[in-house]
Amino acid sequence: MPTKKRSAAKAPEGASDPVQQQDAALPTADLGARIKHQRLAAGLTLAELAERAGFGKAYLSRIENGKKVPPIGTLSRIADVLGIEAAALLQNAGVHTRWRGASVVRRNEKRQTVMGGSAFGYDYFALTDATEGRALQPFLFSFPAEVDKFVFFEHEGEEMLHVLTGRIEWQVGMDKYILEAGDTIHFDSRMPHRGHALSGAATALVVMYSPGKPANLG
Repeated sequence: MPTKKRSAAKAPEGASDPVQQQDAALPTADLGARIKHQRLAAGLTLAELAERAGFGKAYLSRIENGKKVPPIGTLSRIADVLGIEAAALLQNAGVHTRWRGASVVRRNEKRQTVMGGSAFGYDYFALTDATEGRALQPFLFSFPAEVDKFVFFEHEGEEMLHVLTGRIEWQVGMDKYILEAGDTIHFDSRMPHRGHALSGAATALVVMYSPGKPANLG
């Protein structure tokens, strides 16, 4: 992928930054260790998980060793093979919260955040504490003012993105959309997609739907 950089721009006056208020950066090594722990618990080799998730063994090895930050689509594909939710990989080891019909996350709670802004264009954290038995997976994305690489993603299911602050260029297939605060896009996530902020940082609510994951009440 060609490298393309944008000049940093000042965020609009009065715009809030929910991620800065709530995030607690999750070290890449910790995330990789959690993935490895879940893989071993599932009785899968590195090669088996990589093949079932649809990418190379070397790529998965770099993620597990903390040398590569996985975008949410990659994390979701890994979680699907392991039979867990992507949010479960963002929780501390041994923490499993069964979906019981409601999950409340307060605005002042610290959320473990995957810092992927410079690697693939956005940071993200889960907006629920339920790690099992959900068909919908909500996340908050933070798009930095500058992006080093523009990378396409694709995975099973559907996504809805609702812009909270700033402006975003979002591409699905060959179509590009300029989205501003209050705008929403719903799309088939099997189609190649990507996005980046325009004129400063931006944030968005992203809800992923994973087929075959009924929202059972425990």
